Amino acid sequence: MTERIDATGLSCPQPVILVRNIMKKGVTDFEVIVDSEVAKENVIRSVAKNNLNADISSNGDTFTIKVCKR
Repeated sequence: MTERIDATGLSCPQPVILVRNIMKKGVTDFEVIVDSEVAKENVIRSVAKNNLNADISSNGDTFTIKVCKR
């Protein structure tokens, strides 16, 4: 089962910190839900620095970022 981080309503750097914490546990397949463009871009940058892919979809005001190994 894919882990999910719901970071809606959180301002940066909180979503990135949550992502870093899950990556520190060795998890490389997870989803992040954010509700701001800035959080989306920062999360994408963070996962890219860790050689992970990010697939982004949007639904209204929220973005779902699916992260997996390259």
